[in-house]
This record gives sequence, structure tokens and C-alpha cells, in this order.
Amino acid sequence: MNDQLHPATGGYKTAADTYVKGRPDYPPQVSEWLTAKLGLDHHNTVIDLGAGTGKFTGRLVATGAQVIAVEPVAQMLEKLADAWPQVLAVHGTAKDLPLPDASVDVVVCAQAFHWFASEEALTEIARVLKPGGKLGLIWNLRDTQVSWVPKLDAIVNALEGDTPRYYTGEWRKAFPHPAFGPLQLQRFHNGHTGSPEDVIFNRVRSTSFIAALPEAQRAKVDEQIGALIASEPELRGRDVVTVPYETVAFVTRKSL
Repeated sequence: MNDQLHPATGGYKTAADTYVKGRPDYPPQVSEWLTAKLGLDHHNTVIDLGAGTGKFTGRLVATGAQVIAVEPVAQMLEKLADAWPQVLAVHGTAKDLPLPDASVDVVVCAQAFHWFASEEALTEIARVLKPGGKLGLIWNLRDTQVSWVPKLDAIVNALEGDTPRYYTGEWRKAFPHPAFGPLQLQRFHNGHTGSPEDVIFNRVRSTSFIAALPEAQRAKVDEQIGALIASEPELRGRDVVTVPYETVAFVTRKSL
């Protein structure tokens, strides 16, 4: 691999199980987005780039397309390969894709593009895309319109350091890029329902820079979240809660 991963990604080496438990699914409308906007069907080949443990991989498999999952963290790639044995799972990065020129129809980055957003990565993605191929970028984000969500985000954001994240908007600086047209945006809404342990605690624990913290600091984060839950009537004393999410989905086409 010819690029270096951000140190915060080291947290994923020990948090793969927590990632599976804590990360929300994507809303049903995403299925139509994949077929109608990205044109995925059984005639296509798609790269799941920065595929992680395969949280989004099943959505791609369901389109009938041939799926190639590319992920640099071995522990996460192992989880993906176990969950989706029919998928070709390969070790690689956005700046060094182990695929020939013009070999795929679509590249999708789910919850990942902010990690490698750069002119170099987009140039490499364009290299493997066929002329007219499409790039899809999608993120699940906690919906800050719900009153207690910004308080949870504040606990997390205080520890982010220089970790790349969607909400900062830094990823947008990779655009415009000469190989791609303008970004087209759609928004969806969803809820992640389950025990507070999974949908709040494990979601935060699966955050790269939280997972990379020393044990004592992770325990302090848990204490802060526990105090937040105890202070919020919507959360306090409940065995099942729903964390509200907004999903943002972007599409851009490679120039002919």
C-alpha cells in the first residue's frame, strides 16, 4: 500500500465486534438509490471501498451486482469475509486499488470517504471506473434536530483531535475533480432501535478515536454517556431506545 492510514484507524483493529453491534443499518430508501441512481444490477461490478466489517455490503449484494470489498484493516476484513463469503474481499486502500484500469461500473464508499478524501484517491477511483461509471458516497449521521443528540455528539467530538470526519466538511475539498461531474445529493431518515448498550454505548465505542483511547479514558466516556442518559427523559430507565439518524447519499459520474 502506498498511503498511510490515519492513526485513529488503529481503533478499528480492536473494535470490530463493537462496530458490528453498534452501527446502525441504512434506511430502506437506500435500495432504490443503489438501483435508480447508481444503476446497480446483475450486469454490474461494484467496489465497496472502505468496506469495514461489511455493514453496507449486503445492500450491494442485494442489487445482484458482483461485489468486490476493499478494506485496509485486516480485523474488519475478516469479519466481512465471514459474513459475506460470496463477496471477493481484498486488502487495499483508496489510493492503491488492486484492480485493473476501467474494470468496474460503480464504486461506493459507505461511512468511509472522509478517511481518504483527496485528489489522489479520486484519481485512483477514476482509474478503475469504466467511462461513465459512478461514484456513490453515503453516510449515516445522528440527527441533531433531536434535542439530546447534540449533547451526545459533544461528548464524542471533544476527543476527535485531527481525526477526519464527515461533519467537518473537509472531505468536500477533494471536489471538484477533473475526472468527475458535480455531486448530486439525496437525504433519508432512519432510526436505530435497540438497547442503550448497543445503539448508544457500542455506537460510541465503535468510533475510531474512542476505540483507540486507553481503557481509563474509555471508561470515562462511558460514565459521561451514562450521566447523559440518566438526565434525559426520552432515555432514562428505558430498555429500548431509538437513536434518530439522517442518511446523506451523494452520486457523481466519471467523465467520458
